[in-house]
Amino acid sequence: MTYQISSIKAFTDNYIWALHNNTHALVVDPGDAKPVVAFLKAHQLTLDCILITHHHFDHTGGIAALTAAFPKAKVYGPNNPTITGINYTLQDSDTLHIKAFDITFTILATPGHTLDHIVYVHEDFLFCGDTLFSGGCGRMFEGTPDVFHTSLQKLAALPSRTKVYCTHEYTQANLAFALSVDGTNSELNRYSKWVNAQRQQNKITLPSTIGKEREINPFLRCHSNAIRKTIFENYSENSALTTQIGTFAKLRELKDNF
Repeated sequence: MTYQISSIKAFTDNYIWALHNNTHALVVDPGDAKPVVAFLKAHQLTLDCILITHHHFDHTGGIAALTAAFPKAKVYGPNNPTITGINYTLQDSDTLHIKAFDITFTILATPGHTLDHIVYVHEDFLFCGDTLFSGGCGRMFEGTPDVFHTSLQKLAALPSRTKVYCTHEYTQANLAFALSVDGTNSELNRYSKWVNAQRQQNKITLPSTIGKEREINPFLRCHSNAIRKTIFENYSENSALTTQIGTFAKLRELKDNF
């Protein structure tokens, strides 16, 4: 069945993803209902379902208004009772079939940014919330370095062609940090130039792909000797770099203060 994925801008840098055909739509992490309703009206679409990745309000704030406007819309998300409005809970390794589009998602638990975080994996793309960004990853609000690193490795293992639909336009800032720790990476430098050109024209930088992220994202490159060498030389840090988890923890610390 034919469908397309469109971005709906929200707040200052959020993207609410809408997967839709000529009549139906699903939306991912609707923090704000107003731009979603406007998009649905403009395209004459009925909201079939809502997919939630985690509990933060900028991803859940629009649930109530959207389900009031579209009472038949189903709301899927993690098993977290603090999220109001979810009526179908999902956990690691579940499958979710969306009849309106004849597509199936595999659910992966990806704790780290939050402990309840899940992502929706299709054979060609994934909706990954705030776990993985282009050139970066989410802040570690609730997880620990080993847990978050394991979650990211799950995503890094997906096929290279997998399109990455994350929920923030953080790419340019992420790449500025990536260059500070992986500046000799030729693909990162090339990609950064493209991203800067896109943003100068106020154009979106997403989706990325898993293959691209494995090449340019320092949080997926904790095995890189070049990154470890740069951290050691610039931050006098050695003991933490003996493992990939230690490297991830140091990268996350550095990014938080970049």
